[in-house]
Amino acid sequence: MAETVGKHLVAAGGLIDSDPEAALEHAKYAKAKASRVPIVREALGLVAYHAGNWSEALSELRAVRRMTRSDDHIAIIADAERALGRPERALDLAKEADTAKLAKAVQVELAIVAAGARRDLGQLDAAVVSLQSDDLKAEKRDPWSARLFYAYADNLAAAGRKDEAIRWFLNAAEADAEDETDAAERAADLSNENAEAAEAKDTEATDE
Repeated sequence: MAETVGKHLVAAGGLIDSDPEAALEHAKYAKAKASRVPIVREALGLVAYHAGNWSEALSELRAVRRMTRSDDHIAIIADAERALGRPERALDLAKEADTAKLAKAVQVELAIVAAGARRDLGQLDAAVVSLQSDDLKAEKRDPWSARLFYAYADNLAAAGRKDEAIRWFLNAAEADAEDETDAAERAADLSNENAEAAEAKDTEATDE
């Protein structure tokens, strides 16, 4: 049984990017055979999250949290709450978490999710300020730097601070060695918007 469950978990992991629905079926089968094993529930929760099945992801990862008494997936749980239209609950989770006990990558990811929740609530300035930390330095090249810089830039853009957003999207692009984000494209788009706005303003001034 352990071997069978293991094969389905491996299959789920292999398909998670190319065919998330098939990956989800493999993970569900594994759960049906070993529902009391935390790693099985964890796999199903993560696969469901990647497949956009927020409710199932939330249910499974909450179960893992209870079974293991660990907050390793607290950022994903909070993000699922946000995806389900409950930003207040996402913020509550961020406040409840003992960040000192979290891995640095999880701390940063939770901060990004919390900033997104504040943005959902219309708290744009608070979303920007909440990401300002010692990790937000352009020269940083930690595994999470590109995502943090990108999130900061995205919130700056939402707050209407386009020039600053362009700078931080460019910082994100420089830190993104694996090209996992569209930071360079976002910077270019915002630059074009600024140029078009300036041109329109000049035209208006000339007409007057």
